[in-house]
Amino acid sequence: QVQVVESGGGSVQPGGSLRLSCVVSGKIFAVNAMGWYRQVPGQQRELVASQATPATKTYSPFAMERFTISRDSAKKAVYLQMNNLKPEDTAVYYCNADITQIQPWSHTIYWGQGTQVTVSS
Repeated sequence: QVQVVESGGGSVQPGGSLRLSCVVSGKIFAVNAMGWYRQVPGQQRELVASQATPATKTYSPFAMERFTISRDSAKKAVYLQMNNLKPEDTAVYYCNADITQIQPWSHTIYWGQGTQVTVSS
């Protein structure tokens, strides 16, 4: 059983910062990639940022200059440092993990339960 647990969400004023954390656990052979998505009620979930290797980081345009994704492979964790937050960033942020398991072999995308980020004055 794989668990994906996010933390770090909260409420901040515009221009503030938050650092989101996500840790996966379970019988995992490899974590191939991890990332963050966000979703506003009534809208589709959208990519914020993702990372496989340190050289393969992907950012959505809105996150390119303000957010930083990083992984700690030993901890099976991913982090999202969000700076200069804007009201438009308000959403539920979800952790995403691309995981390989063996015995039997499987390759599956897992999602966390989400953590709320609210940016308002």
